[in-house]
Amino acid sequence: MEEKPDENHRRQICNSCDRPNPICLCHVIPTDPIPTNTEIIILHHPHESRHKLNTTPLLTKSLRNVTTIPTRRLRRRHISSAGEPSASSSPPTIYLFPSSPSSPAVTISEFKSLNLVNHREISHSSPLRLIVFDATWKHAKEMVKASEEVLREAGAVRVCLDTGIDASVSGGTIYDSELVLRKEPFGGCVTTAEAVARCLGAIEPDGEEIERKLISVLKEMVRLQSKFLKPMKPRPKLLKKGLQKPLEQEE
Repeated sequence: MEEKPDENHRRQICNSCDRPNPICLCHVIPTDPIPTNTEIIILHHPHESRHKLNTTPLLTKSLRNVTTIPTRRLRRRHISSAGEPSASSSPPTIYLFPSSPSSPAVTISEFKSLNLVNHREISHSSPLRLIVFDATWKHAKEMVKASEEVLREAGAVRVCLDTGIDASVSGGTIYDSELVLRKEPFGGCVTTAEAVARCLGAIEPDGEEIERKLISVLKEMVRLQSKFLKPMKPRPKLLKKGLQKPLEQEE
């Protein structure tokens, strides 16, 4: 007869931050969620929500004005309400995603200096809506493409971080940076928590302080998590079958 596992040996979860006790973050998560002028909407891909190292929960517990929506695409109902019948009466909207040849983006610094969204001038303290896509790089691109019509109707401006992304450079790992939790696909890719922190740092009146607090939570999450993760050796890239023979003949 098999013995039932001892309940005392089961992993205990913190009731406040919903993380296992050994990597609890209650000591760094703000006691009172940080208020922002910016309304933050995070579109949370269903697959990403099941990932243990997802950083969106850090934002929902640290910020007051943030909404997480489990979905694969932005829909009109996600950004409209009875009090906002049209795009002209809704808050100026930006969405955070890297630039592409077909859809160029302005950097956060450029956006801050222009102070213009939807042809309306905004001040540093004006309400703003920030849309973020939380998913793997592949899924995020699919989500943005599926959301383009609604984003266009909302007059949303595409913005990106000043650092940019370099697809020719492999991304970092948890052992290369105090902010990177897992292997990133390209150089310049960051977690959702860091992306939002950097963005708020530029557009909020108290942006530097907000950014500092969010980054400190992320740093602590990485520090604690790194104790339980084993380094992964890079897998060798395999050539396609059609390319293997010519290489062998050259040898």
